[in-house]
Amino acid sequence: MKNVLLIGLGRFGLNTAKKLQELNHEVLAVDENEERINDAMPYVTDARIGDCTRTEFLRSLDVPRFDLCIVAIGDDFQSSLEVTSLLKEFGAKKVVSRACNDVQGKFLERNGADNVVYPERQLAYWTAIRYASDNLSDYIELGDESGIFEVIPPASWIGKTVGQIDIRKRFNVNILAFKINGKMSLSVSFDSPIEEGTHLLVLGSYKDVQKCFKL
Repeated sequence: MKNVLLIGLGRFGLNTAKKLQELNHEVLAVDENEERINDAMPYVTDARIGDCTRTEFLRSLDVPRFDLCIVAIGDDFQSSLEVTSLLKEFGAKKVVSRACNDVQGKFLERNGADNVVYPERQLAYWTAIRYASDNLSDYIELGDESGIFEVIPPASWIGKTVGQIDIRKRFNVNILAFKINGKMSLSVSFDSPIEEGTHLLVLGSYKDVQKCFKL
């Protein structure tokens, strides 16, 4: 369990708070808007109304005690940049900041962000890859070219074992797990049979997976 400071409670910030609660982390959420604070209260440990670009207010939060600081401000890049810089100045262990484009990302990194996330871009990539492919059920990006894909195996594979289809050798694609009736099974071996209704979680580059499963 981590102690997280979440600054900004727009759509991205609120959904981040919900997921952090689901993962059992302790979250202090901060926003200038009282209505947003009220919306977030069911999902956070504590919340404060305030402007984190104000030095004294941010210092009062005792930044060094947090394992992670997330700057989720999306509608005011200047404020996001200032808050990111101040967090590092006040001893933040790790700062993750939201950006809309590469230029913003570079400025955030130069001013203290340990990591930068691009929610709109990442969602757009996921949407394009996920819904342009009939046999793809889910997708997690791991880099510019690779990821983990949940795919529906071809009908010709049903009844065969992982070793018989041997996609690692043929396509450089690794089978990580089976997903059967919504439940994950990590016990996948060379002799594991692929049964009707089974989805495969595979790791590889998008080009290799696309070729293997004809996405």
